[in-house]
Amino acid sequence: MATRLPKDYAPSDSEPFMNARQREYFRRKLVTWKDDIIRETRETVSSLQEGNLNLPDVTDRAASESEKTLELRTRDRQRKLINKIDAALGRLEDQTYGYCEETGDPISLKRLDARPIATLSVEAQERHEKRERVFRDD
Repeated sequence: MATRLPKDYAPSDSEPFMNARQREYFRRKLVTWKDDIIRETRETVSSLQEGNLNLPDVTDRAASESEKTLELRTRDRQRKLINKIDAALGRLEDQTYGYCEETGDPISLKRLDARPIATLSVEAQERHEKRERVFRDD
């Protein structure tokens, strides 16, 4: 049975962590985000198919190709983002969503609201980024 949410609902620290209402809130947020990305991707594909003009000016052609390349790179990043959204939806299903993969502690609701695909708490993410900087080849 679907959980009903008031229109102005926002997760709160005063309620039990990852209760049915919070899970439904984040599920809707993730699904909406994914749908928006898919819609934008369809629009991009459509515009790329229609915008196949043979521009006579070399500079205009180069600018057009550069814009297309940038758009395709953006769409590729969004394709990877869809995979992360799907993984987050899977974690909602198995009720591991909202818990840090490293520590098992709850991820703050503010962080999840800002980054619904987060898998690490702020502290764990900072440690992860610090390790990346230390071991990165410069």
